[in-house]
Amino acid sequence: MTITTLAVRSTVSGPNSGIRHAEWVAFVVLAVASTLHLECARGIERRREMAANTSPHTNLKCLWIFAALLLLPLSLVIPLVVLAYTYSWFRVYGRTVAHRKVFSTSTYILASAAAAAVLRAGGLLDAPRVPTSFWTLLVVLAAAATWWLVNYALVIGAILLSSPDATARDALGELSDQLVVCAGLGLGVAIAAVQTSYPWVVPVLMVTVLALHRDLLLPQYQRAAGVDDKTGLATSSYWASAVPAELARADTLRSTVGLLMLDLDKFKEINDTYGHPAGDEALRAVGESIRAEVRHGDLVARVGGDELAVLLPGAFESEVLEIAERIRARLVDLTVTVSTADGGTAKLDGVPASFGAAVYPDVATTMDQLVLAADDALLTAKRSGRNQIVSARPNPPAVIDRSEESEHHSDTSVNDGH
Repeated sequence: MTITTLAVRSTVSGPNSGIRHAEWVAFVVLAVASTLHLECARGIERRREMAANTSPHTNLKCLWIFAALLLLPLSLVIPLVVLAYTYSWFRVYGRTVAHRKVFSTSTYILASAAAAAVLRAGGLLDAPRVPTSFWTLLVVLAAAATWWLVNYALVIGAILLSSPDATARDALGELSDQLVVCAGLGLGVAIAAVQTSYPWVVPVLMVTVLALHRDLLLPQYQRAAGVDDKTGLATSSYWASAVPAELARADTLRSTVGLLMLDLDKFKEINDTYGHPAGDEALRAVGESIRAEVRHGDLVARVGGDELAVLLPGAFESEVLEIAERIRARLVDLTVTVSTADGGTAKLDGVPASFGAAVYPDVATTMDQLVLAADDALLTAKRSGRNQIVSARPNPPAVIDRSEESEHHSDTSVNDGH
């Protein structure tokens, strides 16, 4: 039996294992706050996890979990961890990474158990365990350091075991990411203290947490991604770097990646009739319509003048075609008011598009093959009348006529004999 298991049992079955009404209230407050936090930041978190295939993926769930450790018995902290990661599985990261979420849940529980053992060893037996003296501050800091160390060590070990090609430097990740985790633990202490004395101030702190989350974490990935100025979609350069990363991730998870390539059928006509600014406005409206129909975590990019691409992690062909049809129907019904070259406005009734779909690894084993398959399907859709969806099929194996082959070899041997 491990030390951590003993810590879990001793903490859960401590002398005051009965849960008080105030602790139930604190549990509900923290559960609601952490869920709202995840919901508001899910787009950021999905992008950040995609970028962290062979390095630790840091997040700010730790602030709610550590606050819970100071306010609740471990028997309530564990359900809070499970709730947070279950919600993440469904709403943030996607169901294709369930085993990763199970592992992350386990690391959080083990880290919380170890930290709870430190709190008990330091004499902080009953909640709330917020620091009220220099000694209790040291105990809480030691518990936070223990939580961080256990979680970090487990994650690094898992990365090195599951990714033989990953280097120790990759597994350790960036120092700045770990500083974010430490800041989250510090915020957890502040939230616990506020919840103890002024519970109605917690929503104010939550606004602060969300602002910090967006301001500290999102810009580094937005800068790396680049956003197309005219459409607000990802740039072609970011898309080109995201595709191989997503394919590698799919290999690790034994999952799939769907790809949609689409061209606007009347884009040249819009530019020629109303001017290029009108074309830009139409593109922007199309981009917004596509993003409204795809799933959270899907990547929509502008890869050419009027060529857009949608990356669909974990999607099978049926899902890819369903999403493509939703987008196609929405664009047919889309009404856009654009500015004309003479300073007036014009209304576009429908901005139809042609679609090419391909799924990795069903029809391709590399990024180039996947893009080529989707492009070929798109070309077929345009040649077949436009405003339709064509799905790439796997290339059939070459069929060799063995009778002809035998005859050929026989003829060759006779000629060689002469």
